[in-house]
Amino acid sequence: MSADTMRRGAEKITRLCAEPRDLVSLWNETTEVLQRVVPHFWTPCFYTLDPSSLLMTSHFHLGLAEFPGEWLAAEYYADDVHQLTDVARSTSGISTLHEATGGDPSSSPRWHRNMAMGGDQELIARLRTRSGEVWGALGLYREPRDAMFTELEKAFVMSVAPALAEGARAALLVGQAREPEFADSPGLLILDRSWNVDSATPGVERWLSELPDGDWDAGRLPSSVLTLAGRVLGMAENPDRGEIAVFRVLSRTGIWVVLHGARLTSTGDPRIAIIIEPANPGRLYPLLMSAYGLTEREKEVTRLVLQGSSTAQIAADLVLSAHTVQQHLKSIFDKTGVHSRRDLVGKVFFAHYEPRLRDNERRAQNEQPLRGEPWQSR
Repeated sequence: MSADTMRRGAEKITRLCAEPRDLVSLWNETTEVLQRVVPHFWTPCFYTLDPSSLLMTSHFHLGLAEFPGEWLAAEYYADDVHQLTDVARSTSGISTLHEATGGDPSSSPRWHRNMAMGGDQELIARLRTRSGEVWGALGLYREPRDAMFTELEKAFVMSVAPALAEGARAALLVGQAREPEFADSPGLLILDRSWNVDSATPGVERWLSELPDGDWDAGRLPSSVLTLAGRVLGMAENPDRGEIAVFRVLSRTGIWVVLHGARLTSTGDPRIAIIIEPANPGRLYPLLMSAYGLTEREKEVTRLVLQGSSTAQIAADLVLSAHTVQQHLKSIFDKTGVHSRRDLVGKVFFAHYEPRLRDNERRAQNEQPLRGEPWQSR
């Protein structure tokens, strides 16, 4: 792989991720670039993860429409290495199964499952934004007797991982805006290059009314939207940067609102996409409260357990003693009806995330937008 091939591949992926689109289209178009730059077996495995829990919300792999149930059970219940959460929490954010097993992948049940599908090597990279939120993971494979993934190839994957994370986040937000499920689902506003409204998703006027100095009925957009649009149009001077501009605005009702802006250039003249959402919506927290009656502190402890934190790490993060953490864990176990951390992770995943993953598999087949939040009973 030449330096020029890597550079052009990174620029292409950055451009793809900077323009909001549906998630399946993003993964398909990204696949074409990855196949040229980092040779691999079959097609990539793309995952989205809930940033608040690091649990899987979708899986997309051309040719594998349904993620096998036994693989999910192994991911969240088995004692193995190279789990998605392990890589997501790691210092480097990238790992191969050969490295994780000290050069003996046959010692891992995961390797035997991969071999049954024809893939020997496994590379997993987390997709984390520059602001620190993990929105997904990427898995690449190679056949037996193929060359190992090189340090240069791994460096390339990590160089595009932040763009892939931003692209996944934007795609999920766009999907939620176009098919809102909740009152605080994101809104999507499309402006032309003169900042006139081209289109808007249902409910976006409510979001705009939350922002200071705007008046939707009078046709006056908030200054924060106009400022963001100006910044986005300025990106035309350097289209390869592929940046997504972000503003954080205090609404009239006292809640923080986040605005994401990106250029749309695929249909003639550039247009501007503005996505509006509440800051840190965190679907995990109301879900845990309503389902299990956890206290605020117990929800914080549960979130860290789901992310794979040890007792010492939880104590440090929440400024508690290890004894207090253990007391919270005992109460959490009692309320959720489990007896261990692993059982807690498995119960939360299969009760609230596996239904979302299956729903997203159906959505992908039906060309509907994928969702990023955990499943909640209607």
